Amino acid sequence: MKYASTALAALSVALAAPAYADDTVTTGDAAEYPHTAEGAGDFVAAAEKDIFDYSVEASQVNWVNYNFITPDTDAMAARINAIGTEKSVKYALEAARYADIAGLSYDVNRKLNIMRNGLVLPAPTTAGAATELNEIATRLSSQYGKGQGTLDGKPINGSDIEAEMGNLDHTPAEYAEMWQSWHDQVGKPMKGDYARMVAIANDGAKELGFSDVGAMWRSGYDMSPTEFAAMTERLWQETKPLYEALHTYVRWKLNEKYGDAVQPKTGPIRADLLGNMWAQEWGNIYPLVAPKGAGDLGYDIGDLLKAKGKGPLDMVHYGENFYSSLGFKKLPETFWQRSLFTKPADREVVCHASAWDIDNKDDIRIKMCIKVNADDFVTIHHELGHNYYQRAYNKQPYFYLNGANDGFHEAIGDFIALSITPQYLVDIGLLDKKDVPGADKDTGLLLRQAMDKVAFLPFGLLVDKWRWGVFDGSIKPADYNKAWVDLKREYQGITPPVARPDDAFDPGAKYHIPGNTPYMRYFLARILQFQFYKAACDQAGWKGPLHRCSFYGNKKVGENLNAMLEMGASKPWPEALKAFTGTSEMSAKPMLEYFAPLQKWLDEQNKGKPKGW
Repeated sequence: MKYASTALAALSVALAAPAYADDTVTTGDAAEYPHTAEGAGDFVAAAEKDIFDYSVEASQVNWVNYNFITPDTDAMAARINAIGTEKSVKYALEAARYADIAGLSYDVNRKLNIMRNGLVLPAPTTAGAATELNEIATRLSSQYGKGQGTLDGKPINGSDIEAEMGNLDHTPAEYAEMWQSWHDQVGKPMKGDYARMVAIANDGAKELGFSDVGAMWRSGYDMSPTEFAAMTERLWQETKPLYEALHTYVRWKLNEKYGDAVQPKTGPIRADLLGNMWAQEWGNIYPLVAPKGAGDLGYDIGDLLKAKGKGPLDMVHYGENFYSSLGFKKLPETFWQRSLFTKPADREVVCHASAWDIDNKDDIRIKMCIKVNADDFVTIHHELGHNYYQRAYNKQPYFYLNGANDGFHEAIGDFIALSITPQYLVDIGLLDKKDVPGADKDTGLLLRQAMDKVAFLPFGLLVDKWRWGVFDGSIKPADYNKAWVDLKREYQGITPPVARPDDAFDPGAKYHIPGNTPYMRYFLARILQFQFYKAACDQAGWKGPLHRCSFYGNKKVGENLNAMLEMGASKPWPEALKAFTGTSEMSAKPMLEYFAPLQKWLDEQNKGKPKGW
């Protein structure tokens, strides 16, 4: 689930990096701007218009490519995206030249920083560096995409092996085979290329005024890189006791299932036993740890929809109605005319759910292959959250057409998805009030949620912690794998099922590493979604357990939410956060309140059992 944006910040690897040596800046259209505050303002205005115009065409081309996959549309998308990358490189370098000018206005300074931070992997101006960086990045991505592991000695591709890791019918030996083969065959060959890529990109970051790529990534959060690192560590420390309680309980249940020889009663959990290749979310093994007598909810959203004869389009209307009940305008007619709701029978499309803003105004769409089930019902509410965010900030200048930080967009969709409670289903007529689950079902409900949302937190943090160390040189290439394994043990309490050799490169077995996608946004989104949810429930006057809250139909909540959304990226994220929640500080306390009943239950279950790892 994602939102599609052609904003500068979404562009990644630098392809061509021209050097400038004089005191004027050229945008490529023969216009030159002096190295003054006035010149900086003129440059920003010209760049903003150029990228705005480009972004509309790029969105249109990519939409066609995702919905009509052919060699021709692939080529069209590759061409338009290459143009965007070239623009992002050019403008990032030019923006860096104005960084030290005195007298810049707030908006000019903020937009220059947005341009300067618009590259994920910046290439230096050294001859051949951009080409080499692009070749390495492409090679790494391709290696991952073609990657295979084995099961029973037979090759198995990435999507299939991921599904099999969540299949509870396998033996521990089979889980270990899949885990080891995937990490060895996919990650290990990348190590040399990755180290070279880091060296090149660091040179590019230095030309943009940063000490290294990790510092560049951390500088995009309206605080110093050091302050951002400290904030994320603080948030982890706030949630660590809850995670440790979950870890203790799950380790105990895995020991019951597999015995001491496979999963000891103490120490870290074996990484391959948690239903996920990276042990980042544990929901697939919920049946192994479900509380006795928890049973099921007594209803299934998919069955409720089918019983009322509802189809994919009806599900989208339910989602729209949620936002309308908060006071948001109905979706435009073009949304219904141009979105993709079901998989076409006559062509290949990218079915992965996404939300799109085509014209930076009101041509918003979703792309899904909707099936009538609970997962897609939740996903629709999530994706529409992106669309309503995009629509709310569409009056902002182009460089502000984004979330307050990269965690906000995902958090909005996730916080709305949290609102699909039994009470909400009653309010929209899908569930009879007499069928609302009793309080005796809450432990199971919360544990199921925690197996994904709480279990993810340390992994969401350590991926970029490892990369920060790699980029700043504190983790040397020879220690890449040892540092990764050590971080996973320190933060997750996880250990590989087999000893790892020194030349392994386990980080490469996770898509976001060879794909060069910053990961901290997902950690932030996990925290922010509960902060947004708590604020909405308080504003609605909700009385009762937080996890049962419904603010459906509350116009006050919608008004306050819109005040935050319409700011886009125009203000530092603490100001946007305060506009809705009343506080400018990110906090894990709402998440802890949400899971408080589960924490109490876990503490009772864990009495007398060893904690930690």
